[in-house]
Amino acid sequence: MPEFPPRRDDTPTFPLPHIEHAPPSRISDHPEFHSLRRAQRRFGTRATILSVGGFLLYVLLSSFVPAVMNQPLFGRLTIGLTLGLGQFVIMGVTAWCYVRHMRTRVDPLARGLRSRHHENESRRNRASAPPQGAGQPVQPGARGFRTW
Repeated sequence: MPEFPPRRDDTPTFPLPHIEHAPPSRISDHPEFHSLRRAQRRFGTRATILSVGGFLLYVLLSSFVPAVMNQPLFGRLTIGLTLGLGQFVIMGVTAWCYVRHMRTRVDPLARGLRSRHHENESRRNRASAPPQGAGQPVQPGARGFRTW
């Protein structure tokens, strides 16, 4: 017997032509959310490879080629010490690129997605809310605030 993927309860089994497709109810169902996650993941992968790769290269060079790492550059400053200090530069550049990438590419997408999601939620709440005063006696001077 073939296995079928689970079906969400709010989706019809066949497309109905007279029903308008509502925007996704969960933010994680939105296609723009997937592009946001993809952009974030792609940069994170590159940054991790750069950082870990630089550190691993330094460790491998100092383990397997110590003669090269002990070559002096200026006075007591060696190639190994310079590459070790270069790790701080690599981490700083990676952090700076991360902040710049998030501010220019990811944050604008996230803000737009968040605002559209809040608009859809408020529109959905307004549509499902009962009319003002329905089922309740209207008191003079009542402003519609909920009492605790």
